[in-house]
Amino acid sequence: MVQQTITSGDLVDEATLTLEELARACSVETDWVIEHIESGLLADGSPYVASWRFTSHDLTRARRMYQLERDFEAAPELAALAADLIEENQRLKERLRSAGL
Repeated sequence: MVQQTITSGDLVDEATLTLEELARACSVETDWVIEHIESGLLADGSPYVASWRFTSHDLTRARRMYQLERDFEAAPELAALAADLIEENQRLKERLRSAGL
Protein backbone atom coordinates (compact mmCIF):
# COMPACT_ATOMS: atom_id res chain seq x y z
CA MET A 1 0.00 0.00 0.00
CA VAL A 2 1.35 3.42 -0.98
CA GLN A 3 0.97 6.21 1.57
CA GLN A 4 0.03 9.59 0.14
CA THR A 5 0.62 12.91 1.81
CA ILE A 6 -2.10 15.48 1.36
CA THR A 7 -1.16 19.11 1.72
CA SER A 8 -3.87 21.62 2.40
CA GLY A 9 -3.91 25.38 2.34
CA ASP A 10 -5.50 28.43 0.82
CA LEU A 11 -4.71 29.92 -2.54
CA VAL A 12 -3.40 33.46 -2.24
CA ASP A 13 -5.93 34.84 -4.72
CA GLU A 14 -8.83 33.30 -2.83
CA ALA A 15 -7.70 34.57 0.56
CA THR A 16 -9.03 37.92 1.62
CA LEU A 17 -7.87 40.53 4.09
CA THR A 18 -9.84 42.69 6.49
CA LEU A 19 -9.45 46.46 6.59
CA GLU A 20 -7.03 46.22 9.51
CA GLU A 21 -4.98 43.46 7.86
CA LEU A 22 -4.70 45.43 4.62
CA ALA A 23 -3.63 48.58 6.46
CA ARG A 24 -1.04 46.65 8.48
CA ALA A 25 0.30 44.89 5.35
CA CYS A 26 0.72 48.28 3.65
CA SER A 27 2.14 50.03 6.75
CA VAL A 28 -0.62 52.65 6.64
CA GLU A 29 -3.38 53.75 8.97
CA THR A 30 -6.87 52.37 8.40
CA ASP A 31 -7.99 55.96 7.71
CA TRP A 32 -5.72 56.03 4.65
CA VAL A 33 -7.40 52.89 3.29
CA ILE A 34 -10.90 54.21 4.06
CA GLU A 35 -10.21 57.54 2.34
CA HIS A 36 -8.97 55.77 -0.79
CA ILE A 37 -11.97 53.44 -0.86
CA GLU A 38 -14.45 56.27 -0.37
CA SER A 39 -12.72 58.22 -3.15
CA GLY A 40 -13.16 55.24 -5.47
CA LEU A 41 -9.40 54.77 -5.85
CA LEU A 42 -9.13 51.41 -4.12
CA ALA A 43 -11.25 48.24 -3.99
CA ASP A 44 -14.84 48.45 -5.17
CA GLY A 45 -15.86 51.58 -3.27
CA SER A 46 -18.60 49.73 -1.40
CA PRO A 47 -20.21 51.86 1.32
CA TYR A 48 -20.72 48.78 3.52
CA VAL A 49 -17.69 48.72 5.81
CA ALA A 50 -18.66 45.35 7.28
CA SER A 51 -18.43 43.75 3.82
CA TRP A 52 -14.99 45.10 2.95
CA ARG A 53 -12.68 42.21 2.07
CA PHE A 54 -9.50 42.76 0.10
CA THR A 55 -7.76 40.46 -2.38
CA SER A 56 -4.10 40.13 -3.26
CA HIS A 57 -4.79 42.50 -6.18
CA ASP A 58 -6.09 45.13 -3.72
CA LEU A 59 -3.00 44.64 -1.56
CA THR A 60 -0.64 45.10 -4.50
CA ARG A 61 -2.54 48.18 -5.69
CA ALA A 62 -2.65 49.75 -2.22
CA ARG A 63 1.08 49.19 -1.68
CA ARG A 64 1.88 50.64 -5.11
CA MET A 65 -0.31 53.70 -4.53
CA TYR A 66 1.12 54.35 -1.07
CA GLN A 67 4.67 54.05 -2.41
CA LEU A 68 3.93 56.55 -5.20
CA GLU A 69 2.32 58.96 -2.77
CA ARG A 70 5.20 58.65 -0.32
CA ASP A 71 8.18 58.61 -2.69
CA PHE A 72 6.97 61.17 -5.22
CA GLU A 73 4.54 63.14 -3.05
CA ALA A 74 1.89 62.26 -5.61
CA ALA A 75 -1.73 63.19 -5.02
CA PRO A 76 -3.90 60.11 -4.40
CA GLU A 77 -5.64 60.51 -7.75
CA LEU A 78 -2.32 60.66 -9.59
CA ALA A 79 -1.04 57.62 -7.70
CA ALA A 80 -4.21 55.73 -8.66
CA LEU A 81 -3.79 56.74 -12.31
CA ALA A 82 -0.16 55.58 -12.30
CA ALA A 83 -1.25 52.29 -10.68
CA ASP A 84 -3.91 51.87 -13.41
CA LEU A 85 -1.29 52.41 -16.11
CA ILE A 86 1.14 49.95 -14.51
CA GLU A 87 -1.62 47.32 -14.23
CA GLU A 88 -2.67 47.86 -17.86
CA ASN A 89 0.95 47.58 -18.99
CA GLN A 90 1.25 44.27 -17.14
CA ARG A 91 -1.99 42.97 -18.72
CA LEU A 92 -0.80 43.92 -22.20
CA LYS A 93 2.58 42.25 -21.67
CA GLU A 94 0.79 39.08 -20.53
CA ARG A 95 -1.40 39.12 -23.64
CA LEU A 96 1.71 39.47 -25.82
CA ARG A 97 3.39 36.59 -23.99
CA SER A 98 0.36 34.33 -24.39
CA ALA A 99 0.18 35.23 -28.08
CA GLY A 100 3.79 34.13 -28.43
CA LEU A 101 5.14 37.58 -29.23
